[in-house]
Amino acid sequence: MVMLRSFKGIRPDAKYAELVASFPYDVLNSKEAKEIASGNPHSFLHVVKPEIDLPNGTDAYADEVYQKAKSNFYQLINDKVLIQDEEPKLYIYKQTMGQHEQFGIVGCVSADDYNNNKIKKHELTRQAKEDDRTKHVLTVNANTGPVFLTYREQDDIDAIIAQYVSGNAPDYDFTKEDGIGHTFWVIADPDLQQQLTNKFAKIDSLYVADGHHRSASAARAKKEKMGADHNEEKEYNYFLAVIFPANQLKILDYNRIVFSLGEYSPEEFLVKVEEKFEVISGANYPTPKKPTQFGMYLTDKWYQLQAKDGSFPASDPVESLDVAILQNNILAPLLNIVDPRTDNKIDFIGGIRGYQELEKRVNSKEAAVAFKLYPTSITQLLEVADVGKIMPPKSTWFEPKLRSGLISHLLD
Repeated sequence: MVMLRSFKGIRPDAKYAELVASFPYDVLNSKEAKEIASGNPHSFLHVVKPEIDLPNGTDAYADEVYQKAKSNFYQLINDKVLIQDEEPKLYIYKQTMGQHEQFGIVGCVSADDYNNNKIKKHELTRQAKEDDRTKHVLTVNANTGPVFLTYREQDDIDAIIAQYVSGNAPDYDFTKEDGIGHTFWVIADPDLQQQLTNKFAKIDSLYVADGHHRSASAARAKKEKMGADHNEEKEYNYFLAVIFPANQLKILDYNRIVFSLGEYSPEEFLVKVEEKFEVISGANYPTPKKPTQFGMYLTDKWYQLQAKDGSFPASDPVESLDVAILQNNILAPLLNIVDPRTDNKIDFIGGIRGYQELEKRVNSKEAAVAFKLYPTSITQLLEVADVGKIMPPKSTWFEPKLRSGLISHLLD
């Protein structure tokens, strides 16, 4: 059983909601964040990417960056741009991308559930990023970015959400410049909050879809804040999450570019690839149509790759993932990319950017080769997490991304 808890959210006054809502900290670099937030003092990028308000070249991990995040956050509160709800509440967050819709419950979940693996993971975290998020949480004394969680869908929870949103006007409803719609409802009724809490208490597991570093840092923040007066009712025992049913989620491909072919010429590299893949030259459409099929862009031409039988263990939930097939048959043995989490010979391109971005990076000579993958499925993610295994890095790209700033959770 998992815990869902209502809380006194820190959220925008309705007239500021669209201005405040920002991309999460980890999908923009500092330069992009500074450009987007320019002229908008209410953008939550000033909280989640506070280096944009400091001199160019400031170390993103310097103490002054975290202090700037804190001062910017509380300035928004002092200016009444952000207001705290007077009573604990739950919330509903709907996102719309084209014809796709997903409805999540916003609440707090338990750090103990994370530590006890009731909130299951599928990725490793990097120490530097985990340290960064922990310091941000502790300095600001708040979860300013929600963790994106999922669960195996429940008809009764879906029915509660559908009934509520059909009968109540949203508190926020806007579409950002990227075309993604964001609609937000506040559930003030304590009885309905309790009903949802009881429903989630019957669920065995939640799963981290996106936000492994945020969830790990929240668990570390609890440990750091525990003192002689510790009790389980204190807010630092819980962290901010948006929880979506698995059947509503959309996973896009997470593609790879490699900067050098190493010892190989393009012709020699292609010959080596053919040892483990059926290769179709000059494929007109680079998007893979099924698992174990890849698009490869090399010297101004697309190729379709089909993994040969026996080139991967089909019964292994991790090693049969497309990202693992590519890693184990091309990236590691041919291009010497042993640990893609730390190797500077590789970069990762979210599928939202399209295959044109892959072509651009290769045509500009920035990269030597690009690979377009078939998306990992949500079923694969749940299966890997259930057996306690870890996916290769950069296995999933969820869209749409949660916006930061619509809701924050104070730790005290």
